[in-house]
Amino acid sequence: MAKKFKLKKGDDVVVVSGRDKGKTGSILKVDRQDDRVLVDGVNMVKRHTRPSQTQPGGIIEKEAPIHISNVALADPKDGSATRVGYRTLDDGRKVRFAKRSGEVIDV
Repeated sequence: MAKKFKLKKGDDVVVVSGRDKGKTGSILKVDRQDDRVLVDGVNMVKRHTRPSQTQPGGIIEKEAPIHISNVALADPKDGSATRVGYRTLDDGRKVRFAKRSGEVIDV
């Protein structure tokens, strides 16, 4: 069974450890089996590729997955790292909120 994470595709995150510590970006993909996320502009690697019918060959720079424990949600208020909690609104919806500022993440 796939694990449940508090982060999802499209969330803005801050890298809290590793080579790219302090960088921010949005989540492009979540890999629940390996506990990894692909973050836009973070953990860039170079790949040497052969030319194909759709792409020219050469050295291509692209994002590599980073472990989910090395990223934290960026607070909507000030952009710093925060933890995620769950709250039930008056209309019965269950939403995520930033524990640092109390702001609701899911609108």
